[in-house]
Amino acid sequence: MAASVLQGTSLLIALQFLSRAITFIANQLLLRFLTAQLLGVATHLEVYYLSVLFFARESLRVAIQRQGAVGGDDDGKKDGKANKSGNAQGTSKQDDEKKAEKSTSNAAATQAIINLGYLAPLLGAPIALLLGTAYTRNLAPTTLATTPYLRTSLHIYALAALLELLSEPAFVLTQSRLQLAARARAEGLATLAKCAVTLAAAVWSARAGVPLGALPFALGQTAFGVVLLGVYVYAAGSLGVVLPRRIVAGGKGYVLGWFYAPTLKLAATMWGQGLVKYFLTQGDSLLMGVLVGVDVQGVYALANNYGSLVARLVFQPVEESSRNYFSRLLSAGDVVDGEDATKASSNNVDTTTTTTEKTDNKDTKQPNAALTTASSTLTRLLRIYTLLTLPLLALGPPAAPLLLTLVAGPHWTAAGAGAALAAYIYYIPLLALNGLLEAFVASVAAERDVVAQSAWMAGFFAAFAGCAWVSLGVWGMGATGIVVANGVNMVLRIVWAVVFSKSWFAERGGQWSVRGALPGPGAVAAAAVAAQVVRSVVVSEAVVGVRDVLWELGKVAGVGVPFVVVLAFTERQFLIECYRTVTGRG
Repeated sequence: MAASVLQGTSLLIALQFLSRAITFIANQLLLRFLTAQLLGVATHLEVYYLSVLFFARESLRVAIQRQGAVGGDDDGKKDGKANKSGNAQGTSKQDDEKKAEKSTSNAAATQAIINLGYLAPLLGAPIALLLGTAYTRNLAPTTLATTPYLRTSLHIYALAALLELLSEPAFVLTQSRLQLAARARAEGLATLAKCAVTLAAAVWSARAGVPLGALPFALGQTAFGVVLLGVYVYAAGSLGVVLPRRIVAGGKGYVLGWFYAPTLKLAATMWGQGLVKYFLTQGDSLLMGVLVGVDVQGVYALANNYGSLVARLVFQPVEESSRNYFSRLLSAGDVVDGEDATKASSNNVDTTTTTTEKTDNKDTKQPNAALTTASSTLTRLLRIYTLLTLPLLALGPPAAPLLLTLVAGPHWTAAGAGAALAAYIYYIPLLALNGLLEAFVASVAAERDVVAQSAWMAGFFAAFAGCAWVSLGVWGMGATGIVVANGVNMVLRIVWAVVFSKSWFAERGGQWSVRGALPGPGAVAAAAVAAQVVRSVVVSEAVVGVRDVLWELGKVAGVGVPFVVVLAFTERQFLIECYRTVTGRG
């Protein structure tokens, strides 16, 4: 299982690099045709699009992952062990009956996943209508008057969201079978189509002298949805029929004979949490829409797009694969666990097999081994994250405005995007650590834990909103102020996730501490020295010419190369352990 997850993570990271490289090139060309105001409007529409997707599918995806693998290798291994430990005198008829029963169970579980996937487009349609109506009612009259085809663009974005949601049944099926190569193909081709259509429409608009406003972005997003749907349906077709069907076998554990009850209940609980999480995730865009103008929002959007590249390229694939890995490792493929299993049993859900398997695991101390593996894996991943972000913190802030001047032009730096991007560098490590910790929390949290997390997140959002109001409305920090407010929010979420994870392991007889994830004193000292040196020799303000920018970036590299060498030397023992683990020699 670990090898499959590692391979899948590598595929997702490669996909992110490819898709972001294509997107980056397309964005560089698009910046020639964009103003800060138009970029701000396009950001509004993208928030609308992502909001529809988030509310329609996010909780379903997490709940389905908690349901576990369907017809995977783990089942085969369990069967093999059962056959070896079973009665040697068993008849072939009994074996055939067991195989038939297991085949029926796997088929029902597969169909349950597919059926749940169809809830996404069913939820998406009313959500798109509701959010679209709210968006148009809150549009500033000046924005509506100065942006061509704004309403049309909104309607096309709604269509694009529904097209992507229609691919959800095929997505969850391929994901449950660990067919991550299919995801890489689908998202890679869809990203290519999106960039090509967006760029073509923008270039035509500029050459023909026909202002299209945000319409090129809407058309590009529609192309993304069409290609994504087509590739996923084709990939899922090789795994079986991806159509909704009523489940006959094991019907007593299903709602209306269609949806697996524990998974549906967990999804409903997580949807409530998602409402709070949405405001935490998109709260910056929502508050900026109230407190600042579209121009400032465009500046922040540019800084956010560049600043989050590292998070989206590397950290997001690791986060998604880790959530899948921890769900399988610690849940053994079951949605119900502990107290929830008792509740499910009282609701006439058949948990006999689950209870028996968990009893056998306890007898062999398998849960202790799983806890130890999970603890060491989480600690190791967090430490890798901290080591990766040390060079970013030491070298990134002075280099960020220079890089932005080089790739986007000095007018964006002069507009404040350089300062916002420099501040965003400090936010990236917090974003990465929180993503991994919350991936673990989502993998193991019981229903009561999800409810508690939602309550805490509501408090964190209040703190975030207060910080945003002070930094934007009182101090007038502009785009930099929203980065600061986001950082405060992220620190609070990290603290909560650390406390939860530590108590979760302790309650089950395991041990986990965040101290093991921290870099050694030698690495921290090297980072501090490098940061001081680069700030004293690099001039990042008021540098306009390409030659001057490259000269200053060369200074950053001159400090960065020896720093990375020293960092690798001070952490050599940990890096060697990681290498042995990856190569199977540990």
